[in-house]
Amino acid sequence: MNRSIHPAVGAGIESRPSTRNIWSYINNQPKPGGKLTCKCASNPVVVTVTAPAAHNHLCGCTKCWKPDGALFSQVAVVPRDRLSVTQNQGKLKILDETVSIQRHCCSECGTHMFGRVEDSNHHFFGLDFIHIELSKDDGWPPIQFAGFVSSIVESGTDPSELDDIRNQIRGLGLETYDEFSPELNAYIASRASDLSFKNQVF
Repeated sequence: MNRSIHPAVGAGIESRPSTRNIWSYINNQPKPGGKLTCKCASNPVVVTVTAPAAHNHLCGCTKCWKPDGALFSQVAVVPRDRLSVTQNQGKLKILDETVSIQRHCCSECGTHMFGRVEDSNHHFFGLDFIHIELSKDDGWPPIQFAGFVSSIVESGTDPSELDDIRNQIRGLGLETYDEFSPELNAYIASRASDLSFKNQVF
């Protein structure tokens, strides 16, 4: 039986060329992203992104915002300085200020608009997490992998279903991980190395 992974993969993954990744931001290769709009019927919160999204992926963790009935969220990252709230910023609230990634959501409809890291020593500092399904614009990258797959057990999925769910996701042409992809893990390692060097006392 097929499960509801996420609406964006209901009809399979659209085939597109490989997209830019996190290193493109370092190399300063900007490309307009688009607008993200919350679910409010009137006076929605609108976020504008003016850079390409990277590492668009499915996430099974319990913190990320998921559509009703979906086992996974869809998350990508963009440079923090290329994201701005362009309409109804006053409706945003931080869901939980105690966690590393502070998720800014609409106080009326509950939609998560972006997640931001305020700790300059965190490996994702400088990047914002977004849900590109909130955009009607074309040109966003396709979903590239599924991360934290086993975490869906924390949301109520029976552990005995995990193998079938992984096979279903692989049938879409996506690899599954219980962490981030190797590319994102390499970025995290490089950031940790940089921060360790900067914090040394000479």
